[in-house]
Amino acid sequence: MRALLISFLFLGILTITIVSCQSEQELEFKRYYTSGAVLYQTYCQNCHAPNGGGLGALIPPLTDSAYLKRNKTALACFIKYGLKGPVTVKGKIYMEQMPQQANLAPIEIAQILTYITNSFNNKLGVTNVQQADADLKTCAD
Repeated sequence: MRALLISFLFLGILTITIVSCQSEQELEFKRYYTSGAVLYQTYCQNCHAPNGGGLGALIPPLTDSAYLKRNKTALACFIKYGLKGPVTVKGKIYMEQMPQQANLAPIEIAQILTYITNSFNNKLGVTNVQQADADLKTCAD
């Protein structure tokens, strides 16, 4: 019984040690990603689907990391101000207009982008608030 108690105590200490060894970047990623998942459900999921697959011929999927990589600095603008005109993803053209989310703060846009660009088989890293803010300053009127 005493050996079992010592084993549980050792495992507990080991677990705490491992968890506390996460870097600040890993913690930042987890905070942004987790918050972004909730915001995605609220603002994006209705059109882009829970799995990021889009909506048939109307709404493009978010599963194409090549498109996301090519447009990474414009993604914040797409979310904040919407998107009009044709969008080509995986060779398919989508014409449906993306509505603006002008009420979102740069931190919320950064969180959504971190979630989208690291879900649905995408692995593009953190978009922090400083990057989202800088990208938003480049949006064309």
